[in-house]
Formats: sequence, structure tokens, C-alpha cells
Amino acid sequence: MLQGRSESSADGPMPTESSPLPSAPTIRGQRIYLRPAERADLPTFVRWFGDGETTRYLLIRAPFSQAMEEKWFDGLAERQGKSDYHFVICLLADGRAIGTVGLHRLNLENGSAEFGIVIGEKGEWDKGYGTEALQAMSDFGFGALRLERIELEVYAPNARARRSYEKAGFVVEGTLRRAHFLEGEHVDVVIMSQLRDEWLAIDHPRAWELNG
Repeated sequence: MLQGRSESSADGPMPTESSPLPSAPTIRGQRIYLRPAERADLPTFVRWFGDGETTRYLLIRAPFSQAMEEKWFDGLAERQGKSDYHFVICLLADGRAIGTVGLHRLNLENGSAEFGIVIGEKGEWDKGYGTEALQAMSDFGFGALRLERIELEVYAPNARARRSYEKAGFVVEGTLRRAHFLEGEHVDVVIMSQLRDEWLAIDHPRAWELNG
């Protein structure tokens, strides 16, 4: 579920401030680590999801207010570790939050989940952080949750995201023709997925090995 918000008090930390770096993050990549969302993150999420350029390829149709984010966060607290695993993407260099990522609609009976991501800090676009976060989530899904399949959707015009997913080892399964209305026209939705065997075949340091 690429396009869903992977989702994301005025007294919370500004997005440019650093958060304390854990000595050994549970889930990490070469340059990023993933942590749970906190209520103090909500002002940052409101800023990210109030930007039309950031939300262009998300399911979100209207900006999220602080009140809406508060309601979403309360629901997330109930779903976390059950139907959803949602994380904030942070830079290892300084602890700054740059986006959100998650596995959603978890189905442990069939071993499947849907993936969603957004890099909210536009200054960090095109630096490969999204690919790292996707690889880290694949490691978590296949290596910790025993999943067999992770899938996502990407709108056909979003070529940058598709390249990132392909780099992380996801393959195209099919196309939902003209399934999404975007900026005055219907566009195709591309279905991509990664299977456990495909993940195992990729030679990269696993998330848990990077803390060693």
C-alpha cells in the first residue's frame, strides 16, 4: 500500500531538532533507523501531510489537521503490533525524523502485509533513504514476522517511487487500469510485491546485522 499514509502538540520537537539516538536501534539501515511514533511527532506529521507536493501520490485527498492526527494516533496505538507496524524514519547521523514507513493490513494466517511509506522532508528526497527504509521493513517482515509476501501499490506516473521499489527487490505483478483519479485524469495503479525467496536472494546486510 504505497499510496496510503504510511501513515504520519505544538509543544513537540521541531523537525530540524535531533532526537536521542538509541545505542542499538531495533530496525535500521546503513544510514537510517526506525522507531515508533510518539505523540510529540504529530506537529511534524501535520506539516508533512499539509504539503501538496508531498501528498501528491498518497491516498490522502485533504490536509490533516492536528485534531485529525490526534485521532489517527489514538487508533494507531490500538493497531500497533496487531494489524499494523508503523515507524518513523530517522537519520542515524543526527536523529532527525524524515518520514514514516509501515506494514499494514497484516495477515499472519496467509503471511502477507501491505507496505506504505512517505519521505516527508523534501530536502531528503532522492538520497536513497526510501529504499533503505523499504529494505529494513522487508528484513523486519520476512525476518521477524515470518511473512511470505509484502505487496504495495504505486501510481503509474510516480516513476521515482517505482525505481526505488525495484531497487529494493520488488517486482511488478500487474496493473489496475485507470484505477485512480489524479489531477484531472484516471491513471493506472501498478501492483508490486516481494516474496520471501526473493528477499533471501538479495545480498545485503540484514537490519539485525547492522547493530553487530
